[in-house]
Amino acid sequence: MISTAPVSPAPISVSDASRIERLAEVAVHVGLGLQAGQELVMTAPLEAIALARAITAEAYKAGASLVTTLFTDEEAILLRFAYARDESFDVAAQWLQDAVAAAYRSGAARLAITGSNPALLDGQDPQKISRANLAMSKASRAPLELITRHEINWTIVPCATPAWAAKVFPNEPADAAMARLWDAIFASMRLDAPDPVAAWRQHDAELQRRAQFLNGRRYAAIHFRGRGTDLRVGLADDHLWLGGGTLARNGVPCIPNMPTEEVFTTPHKDRVDGMVRATKPLSYQGMPIENIQVRFESGGIVEASASQGETILQKMIQTDEGARRLGEVALVPHSSPIAASGLLFWNTLFDENAASHIALGQAYSTCIRSGASLEPAQLQAKGANDSLIHVDWMIGSAEMDVDGITQEGNLEPLMRLGEWVQAVG
Repeated sequence: MISTAPVSPAPISVSDASRIERLAEVAVHVGLGLQAGQELVMTAPLEAIALARAITAEAYKAGASLVTTLFTDEEAILLRFAYARDESFDVAAQWLQDAVAAAYRSGAARLAITGSNPALLDGQDPQKISRANLAMSKASRAPLELITRHEINWTIVPCATPAWAAKVFPNEPADAAMARLWDAIFASMRLDAPDPVAAWRQHDAELQRRAQFLNGRRYAAIHFRGRGTDLRVGLADDHLWLGGGTLARNGVPCIPNMPTEEVFTTPHKDRVDGMVRATKPLSYQGMPIENIQVRFESGGIVEASASQGETILQKMIQTDEGARRLGEVALVPHSSPIAASGLLFWNTLFDENAASHIALGQAYSTCIRSGASLEPAQLQAKGANDSLIHVDWMIGSAEMDVDGITQEGNLEPLMRLGEWVQAVG
């Protein structure tokens, strides 16, 4: 039975409340880089209202002209699956996505709070889920393009919620699960450091140095080898490695993902070959997908399977031609703080920063030299993928070896057993 009881904000202790204020400060000033006079469009689950309010307060203190928050009600999502007519699942609020895109074009920043139930739609009709996802992907194409081209400053930050905590800590009482999830979030966000803002500045600089090292090598491809994986990922022409913060085209520095432990770039959409096995489950739009295995030929997936959620996986890669091809490849050491926690977060923001990963779908134009100023056809000519989706999934582990392949075809070790082999200062 679906509950229609009112939703209460996730419980927060007195000590957590002070750290949430620090999270809001880091989100606004480091992650978002919000500018005085700038509007902010924020999205959040209802259960994250306490964090949303803290971020709103911090944004206004920073000089925001207006903060507009769009809340997601997960109970309402389930009500759609319980009672809506079949044709409802081919409909998305195009008018709302057009308005969000208009806000970005007028200079608004974007902040997303993540913390939704990773298994919200488990047990629902996979066909309806896929149709709803496709409708939303089409409707949200305009704002997605503005984000992937980094036209605006944007960031994503986490908030503990009861359903998420229950998934991560299924054997804990509800209060204990929430406390443990908050502790894990605060640790990954460096909020227990004496000066979290300074800690983030230092971490950002380290990721930038790693990206600069890789840019200096100008590899033609990256080769992953591990249990169930033998994958060669060719890199796009004029690719750029990025890590940590970036300078949006509006001139504002931001860190799009918080936490972040990755350096990443754009693969060549036609130069990916081999087998790859996921090392962590994926929660995709409220549906768990486990034990993904795929085979690539000339850039495209030709075989795909999963032990759970295979129907959703197959529907996802059928979204469009680009959904079968890669839009991102990222390297993350197994010793990252998130991996070291030993937790499976069931949340891509966290799990992708615990392991090297690849993403199906849309490429980031900022990972191409002068990419933000190139037309779509020019980006595709350099190998950048185009798609309605962008879905990250994890392939790294403590057993993974990674080599860079030079333009001459020589192999240079980058990672052994999941760890960097070169220091970069």
